[in-house]
Amino acid sequence: MRNEVRRLAMVTGAVFLVLVLYLTYVQAVTGEMLYLNPLNPRLAAVEQQTERGTIYDRSGRILARTVTNGGQLRREYPYGGAAAPVVGYVSPRYGSTGLEASRDGDLLGLGGWQRFLNEGLRLAGKQARGNDLHLTLDADLQRLATNLLAGRKGAVVALDPQSGAVLVLASSPTFDPNRLEEEWSWINDPAAGSPLLNRALQGLYPPGSVMKLVTATAALERDPAVLQRQFYCPGYLEVQGWKLTCPRAHGHLDFQEAMMYSCNVTFATLALEAGADKFKSTAALYGFNKPVNFDLPVKESQVPAHLDANGLAESSIGQGAVLATPLQMALVTAAVANRGIMMQPYLVARVTSPGGQTLWQFQPRPLQVVTGAAVAEEIKNAMVATVKGGTATAAALPGVQVAAKTGSAQNPRGLAHAWLVAMAPAENPTIVVAVVVENAGAGGVVAAPIAREIMAAALRR
Repeated sequence: MRNEVRRLAMVTGAVFLVLVLYLTYVQAVTGEMLYLNPLNPRLAAVEQQTERGTIYDRSGRILARTVTNGGQLRREYPYGGAAAPVVGYVSPRYGSTGLEASRDGDLLGLGGWQRFLNEGLRLAGKQARGNDLHLTLDADLQRLATNLLAGRKGAVVALDPQSGAVLVLASSPTFDPNRLEEEWSWINDPAAGSPLLNRALQGLYPPGSVMKLVTATAALERDPAVLQRQFYCPGYLEVQGWKLTCPRAHGHLDFQEAMMYSCNVTFATLALEAGADKFKSTAALYGFNKPVNFDLPVKESQVPAHLDANGLAESSIGQGAVLATPLQMALVTAAVANRGIMMQPYLVARVTSPGGQTLWQFQPRPLQVVTGAAVAEEIKNAMVATVKGGTATAAALPGVQVAAKTGSAQNPRGLAHAWLVAMAPAENPTIVVAVVVENAGAGGVVAAPIAREIMAAALRR
């Protein structure tokens, strides 16, 4: 009998200990996360009693602020649809998106000691105030990119390759968060083109020939002598009974000319020589098949896990099952621009209290060493030649050396997606741009002028 009682006591004690440890974990580790979950009904009540913090761009221009209207707090967005893909919206009826959702805790002052301070203010009947966000975004460039997309489905991403700071994150079509309630039916109409979809981060596209930057990296790392070789393009390449075609027969050409004229045959040949494992490992270093740690949700770019010869040839030119976000291809280009070092991308530079005190600040840091400086330099040189006399001449800027790569990604639904990635000034890049316009045709014709205008405006600043 005593043994049974002892066993029962031990089991009860163990269960009690597990319960204590679990409750401690919930309270100490996940408590704040659970409290800030958008599904927590208490947040709606807090929202009504708190002046939400202001969101600023890199120069202090207001992207989102709280105003009082008829005694009620209301959110106002001075840049309307241009900044909507970034700041999102907050609505008592439709919830929140963008930074308004992902940085809810900061904007409502619900993190750390501020949570208890603001609770005290609310209990005392006083107005609580959230923290302010200071972004790396350039509001003027963001508006310019939105205007250049002109309502067409697509996206523009621009960033500083030396720091990882995101300057532009434009998606089109967009919506006006100031008129969310009035336009909700239109926003959700299929004919509107999914304006709530942030194509810069959530759009997965076949990258087309801009993927050749990844293929070039794998090929040059495997064999630097590729630079001295001559290739021959008869207009197609037979791979296991399947023909991979080029836009035209390029004849004899070297590595740089293959990049200039975007020769599918040459890059497929290089990928087949390097092998599937080398191609996939290089893509992984660039960030494919990995989650992206960013201030907003990002879809994971994809390279197939299993590649036969046909799949490898297709993937090497950005076709087949390869899919990438515009942010991903901007990061690929930024790594080339930054001598093979990919920086951690970031959008929120710092968080400040209502009194202006800096509570948190991002410290730029390397994310991944993708390749050596020599390989990156050779790829950049080939991209410079592509602007001077290849498929990207429309990206050229007077007095500035630009490096770029075009892409025209075939897809089963209409015309090819027009891609262009670029950097400037090529000798020491301070801006990288990735542009995609859906079903628009040739990247050198449609995407290049958009990238050119963004780079020109950024360099003027």
